[in-house]
Amino acid sequence: MKKITGTLTLVLAVSACTQPSASDTVSSSAVRADRYCSSEHYRSPTGELSAERIVAANFNEPGLYEGPVWRDGRLLFSRFGFGQGFPSNIMSYDGQDVSVLLNDAGTNGLALDNQGQLLAGTHKFKAVARYSLSTGEHDVVADKYREHVFNSPNDLTMSARGDIYFTDPDFQRAAAPGGQDVTRVYRVDPQGQVSVVDETIANPNGISLSPDEKTLYVAGGGAEGFVRAYPLQEGAPGPGKTLLTDVSVPDGMAVDCLGNIYVTEHTNRRVRVVSPEGDEIAIINVDANVTNGAFGGDDGKTLYLTGAGALWSVQLDVAGLPY
Repeated sequence: MKKITGTLTLVLAVSACTQPSASDTVSSSAVRADRYCSSEHYRSPTGELSAERIVAANFNEPGLYEGPVWRDGRLLFSRFGFGQGFPSNIMSYDGQDVSVLLNDAGTNGLALDNQGQLLAGTHKFKAVARYSLSTGEHDVVADKYREHVFNSPNDLTMSARGDIYFTDPDFQRAAAPGGQDVTRVYRVDPQGQVSVVDETIANPNGISLSPDEKTLYVAGGGAEGFVRAYPLQEGAPGPGKTLLTDVSVPDGMAVDCLGNIYVTEHTNRRVRVVSPEGDEIAIINVDANVTNGAFGGDDGKTLYLTGAGALWSVQLDVAGLPY
């Protein structure tokens, strides 16, 4: 049963290309987990679990939910279709209803910057952008590498020191003209300079940071996929090492306060939970193709999952990061 209410139409306007300002960065001694993780005793999930479908988010039209992020007591996510340009809206779930927050946003993955503003990977603009939810306007953070636009920025995360890491597969490359010669993982440093993290992954997809922000995780590789871990030193990545193999069509990821990684397997309709050492500790099953995950709720212990026309939640005994 479809239950999408309260549609709000906003006209999106592009302002001049801007770089992250000094106010968007914080001391490198702090990490995002300091804001979202308490000192209480947490327990990692174990065994086989099932996530519950959120009926209010059901719809019958072909499309995907993607890029969940918890912000101000509600879950935001992208919903896009498979038509020309992969039209995409930013949606909001307030615990009761799902509504359209921004029309025609052209977004995929969502995240928060250090001021709580919304960051997005956009296939419509082939850029990483910062959105104002009050006006619908967006500023381009990064849109080119070597004078060419990106393919279709997919998923992204921002560190407390102000580095943005994002994946650039070619899934929605046809949404707008142009693109890169290969698919890559990128870093945008606090000064706005774009550099390559890895260009050897076929269609890199999910991307997350460890709670201490010393490790960057990237999933990709398609049917014979994997998760790689990159050590970070002052935001700069070192060579990646394989953390997890035999991941079938990996999509997005989430990370909890204990450092466990929640890796979605798109067509296997499940989430594999692995320890920071790469040991599998739990499986979370869903009833449709799954795309991504984020922690939210009043105590941060609800894991929300997005997928093919579906939204799920599962309550855990550990809090996690909101994107």
